[in-house]
Amino acid sequence: MQIESLINRLKQEDTKRLAFHELVKLYQEKLYWHVRKIVISHDDTDDVLQNTFIKVWKNIETFREESGLYTWLFRIATNEALTFLAQKKRRSIFSGSIENDYLIESLVSDDFFDGSEIQLKLQKAILKLPEKQRLVFNMKYFDEMKYEKMSEILKTSVGALKASYHHAVKKIEEQLKQE
Repeated sequence: MQIESLINRLKQEDTKRLAFHELVKLYQEKLYWHVRKIVISHDDTDDVLQNTFIKVWKNIETFREESGLYTWLFRIATNEALTFLAQKKRRSIFSGSIENDYLIESLVSDDFFDGSEIQLKLQKAILKLPEKQRLVFNMKYFDEMKYEKMSEILKTSVGALKASYHHAVKKIEEQLKQE
C-alpha cells in the first residue's frame, strides 16, 4: 500500500472512513507501544491512543505532508501522551518524584506487564528518569528511532537528543548498579 495513496484517500470524503480504518490497522500497534512506554498503564494508553486517532481524524485535511505520515502520527501520539501526564500531574498534589513512584506502582500492579525481573528493574530505572530523558531513551532504545526522526517528532535538535540519551543511559546504569 502506498502511503501517498492512503493520504489522498484520507482527505476525500467518500474514501475517508475506509482509509482511516487502514491507517489505524497500519499504525495502531506501533503507536500503542510508543504511548505505553510514556504513560505506563494499559488503560491510560488506550485512552491516549483513542484521543490520538480522534485528533488524526479531525485534522487529516490539514496534514501538509511536510513530514512523513509516520512522523506526524508519532508527534500527535507523543503530544497526547505528554498532555495526559501533565493533566494528571495538575490534578495531583504530588511532586515529580512521587509522580515517578506512581508510575512505578502502575507498572508493578499492571496485569498486562509480563516481563521478567530484569525487565522490571530496567523499567523501574527508566521511570525514574526525567520525562524528556525517558521519552528520548524509549524512542532510541526500544523503537530504534534515528535521532533525525526524533528531532522531527519532538521538535528538538539532534544534539540535544543525543545529550538526553547519553544522560539517560548513565542514570539507568547507575540505577541498575544500586539494585
